[in-house]
Amino acid sequence: MPMWYVIQVINGREELMAGLISRVVPSDVCQECFSPKFATEMKVRGRWIPCERNLLPGYLIAVTDQPKELQRCLSALDEFARVLTQGGAFAPLAKEETSFIDTYTKPHDRVVPMSLGIKEGDHVVVTQGPLVGHEGLIREINRRKSVAYLEFNLCGRRVSTRVGLGVLSKEKWLMREFAMTRSGAAE
Repeated sequence: MPMWYVIQVINGREELMAGLISRVVPSDVCQECFSPKFATEMKVRGRWIPCERNLLPGYLIAVTDQPKELQRCLSALDEFARVLTQGGAFAPLAKEETSFIDTYTKPHDRVVPMSLGIKEGDHVVVTQGPLVGHEGLIREINRRKSVAYLEFNLCGRRVSTRVGLGVLSKEKWLMREFAMTRSGAAE
């Protein structure tokens, strides 16, 4: 059964390398190679524009049941790419490490959707999206950039990353819910 393995690449070249690996490595060796992303919003000239960012900068995920053969294929490339090892052996990601990405994405569309939350005093309560129930992973929130900074284990290493999180004040959230209810009733 194919497992998920992490490939380290040069930061900023994730998309290029995922495409190259997908073209060069036979499909029976690597069923899928992707750079996981997250959806967020960016403010441009006063308007929020949807965009995507790298979830794990400098890393790709490869779905394979032949990690040794995958590494052999990567060694033949002119670009830097290596399957991460743990204790000298290729170690697949644990089920709990893959579940966050796998639950909210599908093959060939690996973009984790944006979450929404409400600010209640000093706390943020996530009401929609993949962060519901995962508030304990959040280390910091940047409301201006609509991102939450998370920390979790990946291949035995502590990894920090960002995901999209729009935070509204309770008043704005209530106004938004009211507007959505009215538009749903009008249909």
